[in-house]
Amino acid sequence: MSSSAPLVLLSSMAAREVLRELATAHTQAGGAAVEARAAGGVDVAKRVRAGERLDVVVLAGNVIDELLAEGHLTGHRIDLVRSGVGIAVPAGRGRLDVGTEAAVREAVLAAPTISFSTGPSGTYLQKLFERWGIGGIVKDRIVIPPPGVPVGSLVAEGKAALGFQQLSELINVPGIQVLGPLPDAIQQMTVFSGGVARTSADSAAALALLKFMAAPAADGVKRRFGMESMA
Repeated sequence: MSSSAPLVLLSSMAAREVLRELATAHTQAGGAAVEARAAGGVDVAKRVRAGERLDVVVLAGNVIDELLAEGHLTGHRIDLVRSGVGIAVPAGRGRLDVGTEAAVREAVLAAPTISFSTGPSGTYLQKLFERWGIGGIVKDRIVIPPPGVPVGSLVAEGKAALGFQQLSELINVPGIQVLGPLPDAIQQMTVFSGGVARTSADSAAALALLKFMAAPAADGVKRRFGMESMA
């Protein structure tokens, strides 16, 4: 792989920061150069299905399975990280009790505006609100960000009083206070996995990148970005 043709990695927004750091480490360790791109998960899947020239795709594991079954990816799925849902409020608001399922439900009911993404965490939260019997009550308070726009930015701008998103996407956003992850009783862990794109010009180098990102040596970077290894 020449320096003029780096591997192209396309991921959903949730994993973009950890993947960029791991891609840099891969290159520094003698691997191929990598151009790491990110977009909303739905958009990424559409682009893969449209045949965009890519080398590595990282999305929620179930979507990677679909793309493999459809023939858009080759080889097999490689699980990279597990990511939980976090909760955030605007900076300076003060802490809320979100330590139990009941406390989170009360915080949602009390919030004038609520934001979550269209990704796996948003789908889960919608189902959770329905299970709690408050879906109809809070429906008009929900602010869905445009694809690729992080929930944290809406919280920082005061457009959402309470934000839910993958913890990795909230950790480094200025202007917000991360209250922590959802309590264990209602936490939803998403596995983000990778696959080699059918359109890759160097599938061997693409597979080497994925194996590097899945190796135990990458675990410290994953923890720093609020994610967990698969071990």
